[in-house]
Amino acid sequence: MTSVDDFRIKSHELLMDLDAATTEMMKLISSRTVSGPLWEEAVKRQHDAYVHWNAFINSRDGSDPPDVTSVV
Repeated sequence: MTSVDDFRIKSHELLMDLDAATTEMMKLISSRTVSGPLWEEAVKRQHDAYVHWNAFINSRDGSDPPDVTSVV
């Protein structure tokens, strides 16, 4: 990333993904589906979205973080 605008755009994209994943989890909670394959998939998606956003925000140069999907 070379500019503040690029950083903001990428951060916004990652936050939108995190928000969508969190919303999906909240819908499952509302429908009392807090176990099973749908729940596990939603939890993984939300976790991965958070990890990606956090890694990006905390990167020193604002570049895309390395693949962090295996981070627990």
